[in-house]
Amino acid sequence: MLYLDYARKEGEWIPNIYGGRENLDAISFLKRLNEVVYGAHPDVQTMAEESTAWPMVSRPTHVGGLGFGMKWKMGWMHDTLDYMSTDPVFKKYHHDQLTFSIWYAFTENYILPLSHDEVVHGKGALIGKMPGDEWQRSANLRAMFGYMYGSPGKKLLFMGDEFAQWKEWAHDESLEWHGLEYISHYGVQKWVRDLNHLYRNERALHELDFSNDGFEWIDFHDWEESAISFIRKGRSTDEVILVLCNFTPVPRYGYKVGVPRGGYWRELLNSDSDIYGGSGCGNAGGVEASDEPAQGRPCSISVTLPPLSVLFFKSS
Repeated sequence: MLYLDYARKEGEWIPNIYGGRENLDAISFLKRLNEVVYGAHPDVQTMAEESTAWPMVSRPTHVGGLGFGMKWKMGWMHDTLDYMSTDPVFKKYHHDQLTFSIWYAFTENYILPLSHDEVVHGKGALIGKMPGDEWQRSANLRAMFGYMYGSPGKKLLFMGDEFAQWKEWAHDESLEWHGLEYISHYGVQKWVRDLNHLYRNERALHELDFSNDGFEWIDFHDWEESAISFIRKGRSTDEVILVLCNFTPVPRYGYKVGVPRGGYWRELLNSDSDIYGGSGCGNAGGVEASDEPAQGRPCSISVTLPPLSVLFFKSS
């Protein structure tokens, strides 16, 4: 709608009155639509599935935006799926696909979408995109969901993804609910359920989703180990969640991570827990921070990073 030349060849479209390719009527309509919707129902959300670089899609109309409440972060989706489908041996050569989207993460009110578009028209199910054997595919999928829930932005999952349905989605067929008889499916569903509870209950994971005040890298340089670490923060200085990701099937023992404060860091969730179908590798509920500085932080913790996992820690 935004572009007069969208899916058209040269000579198949007429420029607007200023000689540009912007569809001025469509832009006016979308702005007015959002003004009316939010004016009548301020408690709803309008969301734009928009994949171009059009600016200020989710900014108010009175400052020049289109007035949507949120915008799908299509770049994050494509980069993440491409990275997660890569064999772990080669992931270190694609590390920037994990980190690049943070550069523009707060230019819009973003949703992180894993939508119907990724599981139809021959693309297969999400679990089928993951590399490795059956165990590694489930672990990869759990890790991707953990990374998604830890990252800034609201979350969007499509039906069947939450329990790792194997078959591509079909609108005239039932979901494969019988798969929940197996831990590889039930474990993913339980993981998503616990992620939803954590996201809802921990303000650091949702209060500042649209602000760079709510995110801080610990280390995004560890491409050799295909690991990243970052902090999510709430409005209160007490609300801090540490997120650790290991995207290889190799456990990392004694992995040092800089943290902003001392004391005990409790392991809130671990995607490799055996209750999710993982190997049961972890940190026995938490770790005590030392006064040894690391990565620009005054304290540090030494943790076990399980294979193909995402961990959430909170200081107490």
